[in-house]
Amino acid sequence: DSGGTWLLPQRVGLARAMALCMTGDKLSAADAKTMGMIWDVADDAVAAAKAMAEKLAAMPTKALVATRALLRGAHTHSLDEQLDLERDVQSRLGFTHDYIEGVTAFLQKRPAQFKGE
Repeated sequence: DSGGTWLLPQRVGLARAMALCMTGDKLSAADAKTMGMIWDVADDAVAAAKAMAEKLAAMPTKALVATRALLRGAHTHSLDEQLDLERDVQSRLGFTHDYIEGVTAFLQKRPAQFKGE
């Protein structure tokens, strides 16, 4: 259903995927984290989500978008193809305002002020 039989074995391995699908047993959030199905568990999910949103909002937008795209497509490429893509993306992003601001801020030992440009 919705690709679960393709996605789940990749995330948790065939044995765990088989057990989860065949038994229908409930899975705790902590166990899902341990299996790599989810990234984190928080007692206050709303506060954790807001904190993550604030952290990401202060980061270089174009670099985050490019990283997400590279990660999502990685399984369809060989290592050599992926290295070529990374090179191309890094070369392109090296001309952005945020890259220049990040390097400048690092050299000046101050927090970067990214603008998504």
